[in-house]
Amino acid sequence: MSHTGKSASHALSRREILAYTAAFGSSFLAAQGLVAAGEETEGDPQPAAPPAKRYDMKKSINLWALPYPQKMTLRECFEVCKDAGFEGVEVNYALEGDLSPEMSEDDIRAVGKMARDIGLDIAGVCSFLFWPYSLTHDDAERRARGLELAGKMIRAAELLETPDLLVVPGAVYAPWLPEDPPVRPDICYRRAREAVTALIPQAEKAGVYLNIENIFANGFLHSPQEMIHFVDRFASEHVAVHFDTGNIMQYHFPEHWIPLLGRRIRHVHLKEYSKHVNEFNLHAFRPLLDGTTDWPAVLESLDAVGYRGYLTFEYFNPFPHWPEALVYHTSDALDRMLGRA
Repeated sequence: MSHTGKSASHALSRREILAYTAAFGSSFLAAQGLVAAGEETEGDPQPAAPPAKRYDMKKSINLWALPYPQKMTLRECFEVCKDAGFEGVEVNYALEGDLSPEMSEDDIRAVGKMARDIGLDIAGVCSFLFWPYSLTHDDAERRARGLELAGKMIRAAELLETPDLLVVPGAVYAPWLPEDPPVRPDICYRRAREAVTALIPQAEKAGVYLNIENIFANGFLHSPQEMIHFVDRFASEHVAVHFDTGNIMQYHFPEHWIPLLGRRIRHVHLKEYSKHVNEFNLHAFRPLLDGTTDWPAVLESLDAVGYRGYLTFEYFNPFPHWPEALVYHTSDALDRMLGRA
């Protein structure tokens, strides 16, 4: 049996090695014996040391990570999440289904009770409806419908006994709707302020927080300074921040935003992101730990600003086979990140 090792790399030109390294990374090539073990190439991510302490934050998962309602019922989703070790679930308000305008208030209360009976909290309410019914849409009827739906979401959060509602305040542009006319930034800002201002009285009465999410794809609130200015101008404790670690990773780093946003952060979405993917789309988001996020730095930043709430994993591509595997993997990853394992 011939011995390959370093001699195999000598058969490859420097150009070939650089090309393979760019595609696969030096660590992978070293495991194949094609470069020397420990040899690093410029641009390779340097893994940080694992967290050495336990973090007092809670584990949650958004139900978009499960094939609901196509393959699993809401009860089945809750039961899998509980069995996997989650403490909470983030539910999604839709036009149809278990959490929607077609459900009665008693129906929605029953969803919250079912979760608690299984042993889960409702960590928060989320909704895709903020996109097709944007609060800043050029169509006034769409804006009005969006405001109406947001009001129903506030009421749903109250009935579910969760204080947190994720709010997408508006959009200059939605890249998946290239035919829709973009909204001028100053008009978007004005409409977003008017919409959130209109929702504050209902939110305050219901004890629900309107948590503004940072999203690059909406062309709005692109920096922590812009987010702080937008949130603070309402002068209401019921307007806060829903911080998403992955949405800004194309150009920014979550550990840089967190110290600036500070205690404005009411809820956190953990979205893994790979900077090795050039096009920004939903496939750029990865299962937890399978990306380029510096999680030890993120957790340290959250701990430093006193965050003790839910860390909610958000993912949009449920596994087509054995979908529960993603849930168990995520729970295990969070245990390791939080120093529980």
